[in-house]
Amino acid sequence: MTAASPTTTASLDRIGFILLAAGLGLIQFNIRGEIVLALAAIAAIVLMVRARDFEVPGFFLPLMVLMVLTLISSALSADPLYSLARSKQFLLFLMVPVTMRLARGHRAGTIIDVIIALGSIAAIIGIIQWTMLGYDEANRPKGTLGHWMTYSGILMLVTCAAASRLIFLTKRANWVWPAVAVPSLLVALVATYTRNAWIGTLAAVGTLLAIRSKRLLLALPLLVILIALFAPASIRQRALSSFDSTFPANQDRIAMLEAGVAMVKDHPLFGVGLNMVPREYLKYRTSRARDSAGATEPETRSHLHNVPMQLAAERGLPALAAWIWFVLVAGAGLWKLLLKGQSKAVAGAGLAALIAMVVAGLFEHNFGDSEFLILLLALITLPFAAEAARTNDAEGRPEVRR
Repeated sequence: MTAASPTTTASLDRIGFILLAAGLGLIQFNIRGEIVLALAAIAAIVLMVRARDFEVPGFFLPLMVLMVLTLISSALSADPLYSLARSKQFLLFLMVPVTMRLARGHRAGTIIDVIIALGSIAAIIGIIQWTMLGYDEANRPKGTLGHWMTYSGILMLVTCAAASRLIFLTKRANWVWPAVAVPSLLVALVATYTRNAWIGTLAAVGTLLAIRSKRLLLALPLLVILIALFAPASIRQRALSSFDSTFPANQDRIAMLEAGVAMVKDHPLFGVGLNMVPREYLKYRTSRARDSAGATEPETRSHLHNVPMQLAAERGLPALAAWIWFVLVAGAGLWKLLLKGQSKAVAGAGLAALIAMVVAGLFEHNFGDSEFLILLLALITLPFAAEAARTNDAEGRPEVRR
């Protein structure tokens, strides 16, 4: 076999990078984004095979362990074929090596800018839906995506990236896109009425502000006060409902946690099986369960609105341990890059995205949302890709496995 010429390899690398950037932008609209990313993955795989070079951050290992445990859980479920057929999430894990290969060095920052730029457009669509098309708490803005939970989760991640760009601004940084995008992103995020995304964003941005300068933390309560003063009454009521124990959604989340605990007690090692929670839920449903109107008719739930509980219930406690391992390894690596790396804005975007996912994930199963997971994995991989191009020896690549 004739080896590919350097020119051919460079061209394929450039095409793969463009496809990756375009795909991560389009995934926010669900406009052929996954197809574009699949083409980018093909280009990356060809390049890795040619160079015999496979490089991933350290958090990829626990993701692989999670994959293996999930496959075992699926095989042992009450309906193995159904569970295994819905295991496509593992293909999304390819975002890690693909991003690592195609977004090295300054390319990582460029992709962040593309994500923010297109994210601001997605935000404007949601604002138009809210202000002009009659969308409200009952019919929340969802952009061009299929569900408002997906839309709010995407907005949360993009807001984290834009905030990091501004907080860790340097003279050479491209600050225009984040400066323009942040206001529209925040308004759109508020307009989704999605409390988990609000809390996740506050936790993530607050962490970045504290790292940059503790004095900047004053901006966070000021922002909340401004939103409270100028937001419609329905937004304020939605926020206050978080502290209302009689609110139907709050009661239902407690009921789902109770059902999840019961599932784990009966299936501690491998859970009930991937995507089997909806089939099993009625067996474990408690009297606290409520629908959005407060009714108590027996109906199932698609998931348990809590990432750790969902993983433990459907895949078992070892799978939950693998996910926690993934979070800790990713968090430690991103923290180190933020403090000592050269691409602080990119590292901050990754760390904020991870924090937002974990915090929001206590109230929503965002880790099971394809579009959300794709963007999350890209954002937490980009800082390692940015730094990989700047190190020449193996000792200079902590948190990276070859």
